Amino acid sequence: MKKLDLTTGRPVWNAYRAPPVPTQPLVRDVSADVLVVGMGISGAMVAESLTAAGYSVIMIDRRGPVLGSTPASTALVLYEIDEPLRVLTTHIGRRDAEAAWRRSRLAVANLSDRVKELAIDCGLTPRPSLLIGGDRLDAAGLQEEAAARRAAGLYAEFLSPKQLRQRYGIARDGAILSPGNLAVDPRKLAAGLLLKSQERGARCYAPAEATDIISGKKSVNVATRCGPVIKADHVVLATGYELPDIVPKGGHAITSTWAIATKPQRHALWPEEAFIWEASDPYLYLRSTADGRVVCGGEDEPFSDETARDALIEAKAGTIARKLAALMPALDTTPEFKWTGSFGTTRSGLPLIGRLPKHPNVFAVMGYGGNGMTYSRIAAEIVLAELSGSPDSDADLFGFVR
Repeated sequence: MKKLDLTTGRPVWNAYRAPPVPTQPLVRDVSADVLVVGMGISGAMVAESLTAAGYSVIMIDRRGPVLGSTPASTALVLYEIDEPLRVLTTHIGRRDAEAAWRRSRLAVANLSDRVKELAIDCGLTPRPSLLIGGDRLDAAGLQEEAAARRAAGLYAEFLSPKQLRQRYGIARDGAILSPGNLAVDPRKLAAGLLLKSQERGARCYAPAEATDIISGKKSVNVATRCGPVIKADHVVLATGYELPDIVPKGGHAITSTWAIATKPQRHALWPEEAFIWEASDPYLYLRSTADGRVVCGGEDEPFSDETARDALIEAKAGTIARKLAALMPALDTTPEFKWTGSFGTTRSGLPLIGRLPKHPNVFAVMGYGGNGMTYSRIAAEIVLAELSGSPDSDADLFGFVR
């Protein structure tokens, strides 16, 4: 498995207390229905879904619970896919593009309902989003995109430049207003899901690193660096952007992003505290926290060298703060937190979720793009459906063979 330094700096979520998730050392061979490799948000959603359905689950992580990419997330839980619907249509066709967008919308609603049902304290708050004009979509492009979304059965309101200024105080070339997104604290959500899984019998071992995955016709044996072997009927790889060798390497790439968070300043926040993101490449994206901080990220670049990436934190934080000040002049954009992290991208902006080619008992959950948490929910639904013998009708949209 390729090992990466996934997060550097101090993410804002570290300022808030998340419940501890107990783990134990792996000292002997163990077995279960399903082994989930990775204790971040993706693994937590999969484990919660499977344990709720009655499957016995083992989880391992080479670091520990919620210590990989999850704390670096800015946690804008959007159903809006990175690729505009009109652009995605040119990649995969209108029917599939509309289906992917609708499934993303459904996943956000399902996640909201599930968090409420489980009573997980993670700051779950509904938020509208504003996609503001940028170098990818001008006013005319935004109007066409909004029309495409409405044709797919999704609510999308185009705001003219005048309406955008009047309602939100933003001077841009129009925007698309969309309801139904979610703000969460990603560490609290992941920890809460892991604890619910443990209440149902999930066993969490850490630090425990998978070193070899040997898949057979009926089961999978996973060797670990600490010695014991884990036997499971199925394995789910929820390792974020650290790819085991068994996962196909084509079709995806690693990118770096940078983010800042300001001091609390609720008096200066914009109406409805809507998520805001640009129709640009790279795009700026921002949200508020429960205590009134502004979290803002962007300046994405292709991942190449972790040392070089980390050396850019100060410069990138300064650039993001200046862009944020230009967009929102009423804010104090001085960073109190600044960090960098890695995330994955695909050509279409869609995740890769499903059984691995030639390894039918091994699933990979690669929730790539800016919708990682939304895609993690989709992954939990797809994996559960597959194991239950009733394949998900949208599984082919996200599988490794498209």
